[in-house]
Amino acid sequence: MRTRDINKEALIREKAIEIIVNDGFDGLSMHKLAKSAGVSVATIYIYFKDREDLIQQLYSEETKKMSDATLRNFDPESHFDEGLKVQWMNRMTYCLENPYSITFMEQLKHSPLVDRSTIDMRFLHAMSRFVHKAIERNEIVPLPVEIYWSIAFAPLYQLVKFHISKSSMPGRPPFIFDEPKINQTLELVLKALKP
Repeated sequence: MRTRDINKEALIREKAIEIIVNDGFDGLSMHKLAKSAGVSVATIYIYFKDREDLIQQLYSEETKKMSDATLRNFDPESHFDEGLKVQWMNRMTYCLENPYSITFMEQLKHSPLVDRSTIDMRFLHAMSRFVHKAIERNEIVPLPVEIYWSIAFAPLYQLVKFHISKSSMPGRPPFIFDEPKINQTLELVLKALKP
């Protein structure tokens, strides 16, 4: 039995995410991953049963990292305006610091390749409590969760994508998501969710 090397395992995970982001799921083979990570194919199988196990583990790990980052200094009991700003800043910081991870999770979010039932319950409970408290205090209108999420977070993620890709609408200069634009967008989002 070969021993596990956490540095090799981390490198394999990092290279797998890069390959999936750059070449899609079909572009990820164990041979290609081994070559990219500078290890043998047998080494990969020390850490992962197969390609699907690798993808599932990567998704679970990256989702947990994102959850941990989002919950940093976040109080589910806080006023909605304050709590949403903390979440926005945490999520934005994480996205900007981990662009491959974010793109990878976006690719997998609606894929049959991952078991989404392994969600971080601590994260789910914190988000649920935050929204329910805000509704109880009449800080936001009650909405189906998909509509709430689309209004509360889709603008943030779309603007982060523009920022990361250094692009914008055709014919426009690259978009920079700076503090004035964050505050302006957040103000519009909060207005849309208020009673």
